[in-house]
Amino acid sequence: MRKDIKAVCFGEILWDVFPDKERIGGAPLNVASRLSSMGIETEMISKTGKDEKGQKLINYLKNNKIGTRNISEDEGFSTGIVQVNLSSSGSATYKIKHPAAWDKIEISEEMKKLVKEADAFIFGSLVCRDEVSRKTLFQLLPEGNFKVLDINLRPPHYEEGVLFKLIQQAGFIKFNDDELFEIAAMLGSKYNSLEQNLDFISGKTMASSICVTKGSHGAVFLNEGKLYYNSGFKMKVKDTVGAGDSFLASLIAKLLQGEKPQKALDFACAVGALVAGREGANPKFSTQEIEQFINPE
Repeated sequence: MRKDIKAVCFGEILWDVFPDKERIGGAPLNVASRLSSMGIETEMISKTGKDEKGQKLINYLKNNKIGTRNISEDEGFSTGIVQVNLSSSGSATYKIKHPAAWDKIEISEEMKKLVKEADAFIFGSLVCRDEVSRKTLFQLLPEGNFKVLDINLRPPHYEEGVLFKLIQQAGFIKFNDDELFEIAAMLGSKYNSLEQNLDFISGKTMASSICVTKGSHGAVFLNEGKLYYNSGFKMKVKDTVGAGDSFLASLIAKLLQGEKPQKALDFACAVGALVAGREGANPKFSTQEIEQFINPE
């Protein structure tokens, strides 16, 4: 197994504000946290405000061994916040403040070099809601090797045309099931089944890997033309915030580390379930805990 794998995550770093507490979040930050915990050398490209919340985010990243050289400060915009509401079942809805500092990420030569040298470049669709960060992302994409797109459809923060451009650039795409159906319909799909729509989207993109999460029912993974399935793990859900991000990070980490697709998928689904079973987006688990959860003795 390679020890020197490098990943770069691009996009929003922010605070999830719940009715009774505040927690560090943002999908790319959550992905970076999990990658770093799995031994992947991880760097973050983003922007904070010149404020206390921004400094706390930087401290968190440093404490979790995530590189912060390419996170700048913006005096004109504050650090991002998201109002999060949880349903009785733990499902989350989001109200995302705009504009925030992470909407204004500006390109640098150091960023290009960082992305070029990384084994994986991971980015989401939400960061494209603002022209400044969107332009920077599209300037970085040609530098990427393994380009991982995390679809995050948060109304009203996305446009069809931008989504299609992102999909065309990615080598790996992650959807949840609702997002898969929505984007397939945008592209003209008439199909009703998940597998047919997965195949339909595969035909519209150059991506070699597409993964679709199905909440408590696991995930489907199309990799190099072959389908892999995990039917999910039993878990009493506390909150779903960050579960998909940890799933994605775990899957990417295992694939980069040379794990076979089925084992990587099973591991990722287990991590996603464990995160959903605890409060917050970034709870910590040992590899032993995860393996014990997959195969209890």
